[in-house]
Amino acid sequence: MFYQPKDGHGLPHNPFNALVSPRPIGWISTKGADGRTNLAPYSFFNAVAYVPPQVMFSSTGAKPDRDNTKDSVSHIRETGVFCVNIVSYALRDAMNASSAGLPKEESEFAHAGLAETPCEMIDCPRVAEAPANLECRLAQIVPLAGPSNTMVIGEVVGIHIRDDALADGMFDAAGAGLLSRLGYRDYAIVQSPFTLKRPDDAR
Repeated sequence: MFYQPKDGHGLPHNPFNALVSPRPIGWISTKGADGRTNLAPYSFFNAVAYVPPQVMFSSTGAKPDRDNTKDSVSHIRETGVFCVNIVSYALRDAMNASSAGLPKEESEFAHAGLAETPCEMIDCPRVAEAPANLECRLAQIVPLAGPSNTMVIGEVVGIHIRDDALADGMFDAAGAGLLSRLGYRDYAIVQSPFTLKRPDDAR
């Protein structure tokens, strides 16, 4: 089939998210200027540069109490920092629970039964149970076409890795059971990684 998104797809469910997958999950924790914390998963997330290390996530919705955006973006605008918490299979239910549309006064950490622990380089909480965390300072907020679409780019200024997530000096994605987002309501676990040498690798 072929379709133009502006004309609609004619299928029971939009296939776009399923085609661009799997995608890592940006589990973003923030703290507002008022001291309230927030935690929310974003499926439009990825690393975008090595030096300095940078990541991005996009918010594609809005809450009525957040001026055409969500709590995460609102907090980042106020404080200029956020933390990306890496999601494992063991944390799947907590991650899903944190996606609830709670009032800004309620903590997703408490709602999902997660422990808040402070970051080292920024004034922001992180998920203590996560296999890794990326502390980020805001680099850019980029408005995107469409209502309530906003991309946030951050520079990673601190990285936490749980000791049990390292194997032979490398982060063990399969051992940590990293979770990824597919389309619809589907997810996948990293279980069977393999290695390919690039053509220009030293022989």
